[in-house]
Amino acid sequence: MRDHKDVDAILDKAVSLQDITEAEALCLLSQKSSQAIAKIKTTANYLRQKQSGETVSYIINRNINFTNICEQHCSFCAFRRDANTEGAFWLTTEQILAKTAAAVELGATEICMQGGLHPEAKKDGTSLNYYRDLIKTIKQNFPQIHFHGFSPQEIQFIAREDNLSYAEVITSLLEVGLGSMPGTAAEILDDQIRNIICPEKINTDTWLEIIGIAHQLGVPTTSTMLSGHIETSAQQIAHLGKLKHLQQQAIQNNYKGRITEFIILPFVGETAPEPIRRRVKRDQPLVAETLLLTAVARIFLGHVITNHQPSWVKLGLSTAQEALNWGCNDLGGTLMEEHITTMAGAKGGTCLSAEKIKATISDLQRPYRQRTTLYANANAT
Repeated sequence: MRDHKDVDAILDKAVSLQDITEAEALCLLSQKSSQAIAKIKTTANYLRQKQSGETVSYIINRNINFTNICEQHCSFCAFRRDANTEGAFWLTTEQILAKTAAAVELGATEICMQGGLHPEAKKDGTSLNYYRDLIKTIKQNFPQIHFHGFSPQEIQFIAREDNLSYAEVITSLLEVGLGSMPGTAAEILDDQIRNIICPEKINTDTWLEIIGIAHQLGVPTTSTMLSGHIETSAQQIAHLGKLKHLQQQAIQNNYKGRITEFIILPFVGETAPEPIRRRVKRDQPLVAETLLLTAVARIFLGHVITNHQPSWVKLGLSTAQEALNWGCNDLGGTLMEEHITTMAGAKGGTCLSAEKIKATISDLQRPYRQRTTLYANANAT
């Protein structure tokens, strides 16, 4: 491990707004001394202020997981079910509309839609028509709502089922009102790890390809990392490097679609399937490791991906609040319901009120603002 002089030199480089390398980011992430970690935190917080300002943003939104029936068997997933088994669900159009109407009543500006890969989810013989109908169900009744939906894994699933290209799928979804895509299903962008924790999922190159196509087509995306399971620090940094390269490509090519935010999703293992629990023998995220990774992500990515968000569902609200001092500038959404992480045993809850979010931010003596999905002001305070 490099000494404190190296750490100081790397942090000085970052403060002067120079790009640090993956090797330098790994050096920061490898630090163990409280003194070095405190300096990393301070630098991340300084860069957060310079790159994103003092105001903490949040969004009023609702998650709708339309089904948990899924053909895949990811080792970390406690959400999925086989059809016709206990706990399996598949929402009807009426249920989706009722959930959306309730969200709109509470001031939601976004519906986030994701679900399991259900082979029977078809309309008029195609998967694409089913997914198009999910968007149309919401947009025709609530045209003001931003539809944020369908991960790269879901895009690949539709394309495979209907023998279409990724661009054809995304273009068709855009036609009926897709507004942006979640950058989930990324897990760790390293096929050695993916082959262990999610061997049925798309590989790294496919995830990157689909996000890149979305950007070319003008579709904004988020970006995520599932951390704290069997991956190494080097693999975490390589993951960040791939996200940085994606964003740099979008900027250089002047694509309208870009990465809007980065979110660390620390592994929650309390009710995860037994194979991963044998490898990761703890139930809840390691807070110190997650906060250090949060800080290093801001230092490494912050000049190209300026919005960083903690997962209050996975970390709990108090730790998510603390992450706002480690480089994060956004506290995420109200969600209103959250199944995937909660079913894994997370203790953060499934819903936050806007009032609770604002109070949490105010406790830090920081201003807040309600944002849209794409970080424009919504009823700015």
